[in-house]
Amino acid sequence: MEIYKCTTLEEARKKIDEVDDEIVKLIAKRNDYIKQIAHFKTSVEEVKAEERINDVISRVRHQAIDLGLSPNLINDLYVRMIDAMVESEIAEFNNAKSF
Repeated sequence: MEIYKCTTLEEARKKIDEVDDEIVKLIAKRNDYIKQIAHFKTSVEEVKAEERINDVISRVRHQAIDLGLSPNLINDLYVRMIDAMVESEIAEFNNAKSF
Protein backbone atom coordinates (compact mmCIF):
# COMPACT_ATOMS: atom_id res chain seq x y z
CA MET A 1 0.00 0.00 0.00
CA GLU A 2 1.58 3.19 -1.22
CA ILE A 3 0.96 6.39 0.72
CA TYR A 4 1.39 9.78 -0.90
CA LYS A 5 3.58 12.10 1.18
CA CYS A 6 1.67 15.34 1.81
CA THR A 7 3.48 18.63 2.26
CA THR A 8 0.63 20.74 3.69
CA LEU A 9 -2.31 20.35 6.06
CA GLU A 10 -4.73 21.20 3.24
CA GLU A 11 -3.20 18.59 0.98
CA ALA A 12 -3.46 15.94 3.72
CA ARG A 13 -7.10 16.84 4.34
CA LYS A 14 -7.82 16.65 0.61
CA LYS A 15 -6.28 13.17 0.50
CA ILE A 16 -8.36 12.09 3.51
CA ASP A 17 -11.50 13.36 1.76
CA GLU A 18 -10.56 11.32 -1.33
CA VAL A 19 -10.08 8.21 0.80
CA ASP A 20 -13.41 8.82 2.54
CA ASP A 21 -15.12 9.09 -0.85
CA GLU A 22 -13.64 5.73 -1.86
CA ILE A 23 -14.64 4.12 1.46
CA VAL A 24 -18.27 5.21 0.99
CA LYS A 25 -18.27 3.91 -2.61
CA LEU A 26 -16.87 0.56 -1.43
CA ILE A 27 -19.48 0.29 1.33
CA ALA A 28 -22.22 0.99 -1.24
CA LYS A 29 -20.72 -1.68 -3.52
CA ARG A 30 -20.65 -4.16 -0.63
CA ASN A 31 -24.27 -3.36 0.17
CA ASP A 32 -25.28 -4.01 -3.45
CA TYR A 33 -23.75 -7.49 -3.24
CA ILE A 34 -25.53 -8.07 0.09
CA LYS A 35 -28.85 -7.30 -1.61
CA GLN A 36 -28.02 -9.79 -4.38
CA ILE A 37 -27.21 -12.47 -1.82
CA ALA A 38 -30.70 -12.16 -0.35
CA HIS A 39 -32.09 -13.69 -3.54
CA PHE A 40 -30.05 -16.88 -3.06
CA LYS A 41 -31.31 -17.56 0.46
CA THR A 42 -34.41 -19.43 1.52
CA SER A 43 -35.09 -18.15 5.06
CA VAL A 44 -34.49 -15.18 7.35
CA GLU A 45 -32.33 -17.44 9.53
CA GLU A 46 -30.14 -18.11 6.52
CA VAL A 47 -29.94 -14.36 5.91
CA LYS A 48 -28.59 -13.81 9.42
CA ALA A 49 -25.71 -16.27 8.74
CA GLU A 50 -23.96 -15.97 12.12
CA GLU A 51 -21.09 -18.26 11.11
CA ARG A 52 -20.38 -16.18 8.00
CA ILE A 53 -20.49 -12.96 10.05
CA ASN A 54 -18.00 -14.40 12.53
CA ASP A 55 -15.71 -15.49 9.67
CA VAL A 56 -15.81 -12.03 8.08
CA ILE A 57 -15.07 -10.26 11.35
CA SER A 58 -12.22 -12.63 12.13
CA ARG A 59 -10.74 -12.13 8.66
CA VAL A 60 -10.89 -8.31 8.80
CA ARG A 61 -9.50 -8.25 12.35
CA HIS A 62 -6.47 -10.21 11.15
CA GLN A 63 -6.12 -7.93 8.15
CA ALA A 64 -6.23 -4.89 10.46
CA ILE A 65 -3.43 -6.33 12.57
CA ASP A 66 -1.36 -7.01 9.45
CA LEU A 67 -1.85 -3.38 8.36
CA GLY A 68 -1.03 -1.90 11.78
CA LEU A 69 -4.63 -0.89 12.55
CA SER A 70 -6.56 -1.43 15.74
CA PRO A 71 -8.44 -4.72 15.36
CA ASN A 72 -11.00 -3.40 17.86
CA LEU A 73 -11.71 -0.39 15.67
CA ILE A 74 -12.20 -2.59 12.60
CA ASN A 75 -14.29 -5.02 14.65
CA ASP A 76 -16.59 -2.22 15.83
CA LEU A 77 -16.94 -0.76 12.33
CA TYR A 78 -17.74 -4.14 10.79
CA VAL A 79 -20.20 -5.15 13.50
CA ARG A 80 -22.13 -1.91 12.95
CA MET A 81 -21.92 -2.18 9.16
CA ILE A 82 -22.94 -5.85 9.09
CA ASP A 83 -25.85 -5.26 11.48
CA ALA A 84 -27.21 -2.54 9.17
CA MET A 85 -26.61 -4.63 6.06
CA VAL A 86 -28.31 -7.69 7.56
CA GLU A 87 -31.38 -5.51 8.15
CA SER A 88 -31.18 -4.39 4.52
CA GLU A 89 -30.74 -7.99 3.36
CA ILE A 90 -33.77 -9.14 5.38
CA ALA A 91 -35.87 -6.38 3.80
CA GLU A 92 -34.63 -7.40 0.35
CA PHE A 93 -35.31 -11.07 1.14
CA ASN A 94 -38.86 -10.29 2.31
CA ASN A 95 -39.54 -8.16 -0.77
CA ALA A 96 -38.21 -10.83 -3.12
CA LYS A 97 -40.34 -13.52 -1.48
CA SER A 98 -43.51 -11.43 -1.70
CA PHE A 99 -43.51 -11.54 -5.52
